Amino acid sequence: MNILITGGTGFIGSRLCKKLIVNHTLYVLTRNPERARKKLSNEIFFVKSLRDIDPSTPINTIINLAGEAIADKRWSADRKKRLETSRVDLTADLISFIEKRENKPTLLISGSAIGYYGDCGSNTVTEQSDPNDEYTHRLCADWENQALRAKASDVRVCILRTGIVIGSNGGLLKKLLPTFQIGLGARLADGNQWMSWIHIDDYINMILFLMDNETQSGIFNATAPQPVTNAEFTKTFANVLNRPSFLVLPRVLLEKIFGEMSCLLSTGQRVIPKKFQDTSFYFEYSTLKPALTEACNKN
Repeated sequence: MNILITGGTGFIGSRLCKKLIVNHTLYVLTRNPERARKKLSNEIFFVKSLRDIDPSTPINTIINLAGEAIADKRWSADRKKRLETSRVDLTADLISFIEKRENKPTLLISGSAIGYYGDCGSNTVTEQSDPNDEYTHRLCADWENQALRAKASDVRVCILRTGIVIGSNGGLLKKLLPTFQIGLGARLADGNQWMSWIHIDDYINMILFLMDNETQSGIFNATAPQPVTNAEFTKTFANVLNRPSFLVLPRVLLEKIFGEMSCLLSTGQRVIPKKFQDTSFYFEYSTLKPALTEACNKN
């Protein structure tokens, strides 16, 4: 099978490529093919533009994981534009690519985020829950709406609303680990905000599951079955590292440091992966401590 991947050099994408290259031919869209080749494999075809893929080359599946990191910087007007371009505009380019091809792919798996739901307080959230209208919701909604356009080309579309991805050498843990290792891990605000997470192995297995199960389509929450509060996360992470966790970062300080983006830290969503739970999908990591333990042991 020929698979086109965007975001293939990222935290999730690079692991996915290493998994898929065993049985499939991969095409990875990247701004820097040489650097990507050194990071991944010489067996992968790296392209700087979708136009570099020959129209006669069949692309069976597209996996769209591209997107600027949303929590890396304050949300200035320029930053928001970069977030939107890397998600909405790139996905629109993929739809144009699909529409122009004589032999169209049969499947598009496209990333999104649980930020779609906005601040949901302590309410339990499934794929059927109504969102709170705020910036992250509008960003994700525009992103998803572009991907769903592929259905008009008879492409099966699966959208993954992704939670916090836990794995070694990347994502949230890469940012938090140095602080927690020296005993300076801190609860954020009152700690009651919910954190919906997913181990990277389960996330990749979700993609493989959707590739293999042709009856599955639509929106899926890519989270573990048991979300935790920020206070629980902080305590569990510190416990795994055998470190204390008595510090607190007040909400007012978060707002001063991060501006509007602080909402990602001080609010949250209690998301349940109901559609995956209603299938035969198996979670290797359904609770937080084993997930953190595995990730930390690999660092």
